[in-house]
Amino acid sequence: MATKKDAKGPSMFETFQEFKETKNIDRTTLVSVLEESFRNVLAKMFGSDENFDVIVNPDKGDFEIHRNRVVVADGDVSDENKEIALSEAQKIEPDYEVGEEVSEEVDFQKFGRRAILNLRQTLASKILELDHDALYQKYKDKVGTIVSGEVYQMWKREVLLMDDEGNELHLPKAEQIPADSYRKGETVRAIVKEVQNENNNPRIILSRTSPEFLRRLLEAEVPEVNDGLIAIRRVARMPGERAKVAVESFDDRIDPVGACVGVKGSRVHGIVRELQNENIDVINFSNNTQLFIQRALSPAKVTSIKLDEENHKAEVYLQPEEVSLAIGKGGINIKLASMLTEHTIDVFRVVSDAEADDEDIYLDEFSDEIDQWVIDSIKAIGLDTAKAVLNAPREMLIEKADLEEETVDHLIEVLKAEFE
Repeated sequence: MATKKDAKGPSMFETFQEFKETKNIDRTTLVSVLEESFRNVLAKMFGSDENFDVIVNPDKGDFEIHRNRVVVADGDVSDENKEIALSEAQKIEPDYEVGEEVSEEVDFQKFGRRAILNLRQTLASKILELDHDALYQKYKDKVGTIVSGEVYQMWKREVLLMDDEGNELHLPKAEQIPADSYRKGETVRAIVKEVQNENNNPRIILSRTSPEFLRRLLEAEVPEVNDGLIAIRRVARMPGERAKVAVESFDDRIDPVGACVGVKGSRVHGIVRELQNENIDVINFSNNTQLFIQRALSPAKVTSIKLDEENHKAEVYLQPEEVSLAIGKGGINIKLASMLTEHTIDVFRVVSDAEADDEDIYLDEFSDEIDQWVIDSIKAIGLDTAKAVLNAPREMLIEKADLEEETVDHLIEVLKAEFE
């Protein structure tokens, strides 16, 4: 039989060491990849790898390759890769006969630098591909969950984080809370928003602005949510400013709002701090849309609601002193209520009997004092008369009609003058 030769020169050992420590690939898969890479190189060199035995041991960083050839009579060799002449076989072992199989260890190093380079390139390509596949699958399974990463690099458009295995995590500017500030080396928590995989090159995108991030923080902080006794039905956020969360209890003995907020806000305090002092309103969820909208507009007290379920719209009527509460600073309360209830909410002041007795006037009658394009913009949001405009909140006119504050103020001044 063949005597063993040292098939592991220093450069081949280095090749193995380079791929021995792979972050995301299990040992069985690594062995398979190493064997396949050797076989690819052998097949290129000899036309076939069928008659080779490849044994790899990534733990020790070594390998063995044996070539199996059939002994044929001298002069009858038709394929030097699969056959060996009797005289050559007997140099290995004197008692070999025609028809027997010779197993001979191959010194891969003797194939030259080109073969070793080919092997290294094949190995690198395959392991990188597997590494990317494993990374993609690992984080694909984590979409919607909170992960931590250490700040590695900060750019204008994104922050680059590293997980504990050295994988890159990307936190784009649009997914950062406006008041967030980062220092190199600090740990940051965020939710895995998505995993892109263009050209098998995984890019893990994180988010701190997603409503799901707040949902997961509440699940971690409130045991009743984690245990399934309380369900978080809806979450709406204006990141870093304010959020509304609708919750429901499956146990009549548990107050879902109280359980989520905690004594003196103890359970949301840490979350508020994590979200850069984002004010969190927790309300009771209801399948009754009118009641849900009413709760969502808290702290304002609603007088009546006119629903258009088909178009997911609601006209909400409030006493004049409640209107500003319903809208909130910069319109934030009504925006969050609309997001939470999934209805477009329009707020109107309740008209007193004296105001109702006054005759209304169509907006087109004011074309000599108000530019037509302004009238058209107001009519486009469903307000056709002077009283309809005066009963609508100023902030709503600015936002929904997309008009400048000065333009809206002039409009209101002209319309008010008509009824004075």
